[in-house]
Amino acid sequence: MTTEDSRYEAVRSRDARFDGVFFLGVTSTGIYCRPSCPAVTPKRENVRFHPTAASAQGAGFRACRRCRPDAVPGSPEWDVRADVVGRAMRMIGDGVVDREGVAGLAARLGYSARQVQRQLTAELGAGPVALARAQRAHTARVLLQTTTLPVTEIAFAAGFASVRQFNDTIREIYDATPSGLRAARRGGLGSAGPAPAAGDDGAAATGAGPYAGVPLRLAYRGPYAAGRLLDFLARRAVPGIEEVRGEAPARTYRRTLALAHGTGVVEVDERTGGTASGRHGWLDARLRLTDLRDLTTAVQRVRRLFDLDADPYAVAERLGGDPALGPLLAADPGLRSPGAADGDEIAVRAVLGQQVTVAAARTLAGRLVAAHGKPLPVPDGALTHLFPEPGALADAPLDELGMPGSRKRTLRTLSAALAGGRPPGAEGVAGAGGRGPVVLAPGADREEAVRALLALPGIGPWTADYVRMRALGDPDVFLPGDVGVRHGLAAVGAAPAAADRWRPWRSYALHHLWNAARPRALEENT
Repeated sequence: MTTEDSRYEAVRSRDARFDGVFFLGVTSTGIYCRPSCPAVTPKRENVRFHPTAASAQGAGFRACRRCRPDAVPGSPEWDVRADVVGRAMRMIGDGVVDREGVAGLAARLGYSARQVQRQLTAELGAGPVALARAQRAHTARVLLQTTTLPVTEIAFAAGFASVRQFNDTIREIYDATPSGLRAARRGGLGSAGPAPAAGDDGAAATGAGPYAGVPLRLAYRGPYAAGRLLDFLARRAVPGIEEVRGEAPARTYRRTLALAHGTGVVEVDERTGGTASGRHGWLDARLRLTDLRDLTTAVQRVRRLFDLDADPYAVAERLGGDPALGPLLAADPGLRSPGAADGDEIAVRAVLGQQVTVAAARTLAGRLVAAHGKPLPVPDGALTHLFPEPGALADAPLDELGMPGSRKRTLRTLSAALAGGRPPGAEGVAGAGGRGPVVLAPGADREEAVRALLALPGIGPWTADYVRMRALGDPDVFLPGDVGVRHGLAAVGAAPAAADRWRPWRSYALHHLWNAARPRALEENT
């Protein structure tokens, strides 16, 4: 999709593969759409292409009420790219601009606010404030159309500074008042009427407050191997913070979330919804938050955990024709590479999993949660705690783990590096003071994170790369020394050198190899 002509061909064919990759503004109607919008294809001379929804909004286009372009999966480009723009987009998605402003975003990136503004505007047609504003508007629409919360509460929960700013933004982007947008919801609040558009993140249920829950439809593109991903998470579910209920293919994954303003519990169903074509789809989810200001951040963290912004078409194009991996992709279309709800948690769990089985690592993590995790304000079934904060582990004796002393020292050293040098309000900012911390927050520099991890005693290449793949969402990680990978390579008759053919999607190749390995080998990797 490098030329406007090729983009227009995608629009003419209503190709859903490119939903979220670019948007089109129609000058004759003043609206912008996703490429797969079912409306009549506009004339070529009336179409303007935009890399982001914020860019289209900044050019004066309103969101289409038919295809709801703000509800598409995010562009997979931001997962692949490790440059400033890619990192900035991941940080904005996590709510950094809402919490810390443009200055905070720039500090995390190591650039001036002016440089960040210039680079984002040049590539995306919108600066950080406009990008965050588009995200706030989307969050507001979700709350308006899926809960019965008062409009004033929604304004501040979505991150707006004032009700007036909220009203003006909704009118500008959706050409409707907040009350009108709520009334226009399909079927009406509390109704079991027609389902929202495919891939939308609305739902037919309602909420009566933070603990009543916000129902969501988490959009993804292409095929999605939900069963495989639930298998992966279920094998590693840590007691107290995670659980998987039910039986396949109707399981529900549940976990706790530590967020900026409070705590949360998320539930994600294994069953997928979508169209017969398979090009649109969603996972049904529910979020219960102590503070609705955390909604946007919570949604983005769940999306990263479930790898919902991936591009399975690009992965299949690279790996599907490979003699070793082709049959695996045909058997498991849409296999995802699970990410993380919290990067620090994944790093600690990776150390716990060194040289032990998955089951043993899960047991150790459960002991750690019980001894050092922060209890939820109100237990939610089997979910009772948040994963321990690094600061709580840095000086802990960790006797409850029963691990060798060297492993406990590694865990304390890592925890100190994760927590070190972070003054209040500057969580995750490199160089904030003291020793340079290991930064695993969304948008962190991947190369710098790996270098910092490898500098710690007891952290080797396997641990650092595993953390890079899951905590930082790198789609191009390979673990040649992993036991499961070696068994998978043997099963498909490939040598480790074959991995060079699988760039830039080696993380997906790795998961296919794990699934091809013997069951016992699967239990031997974290």
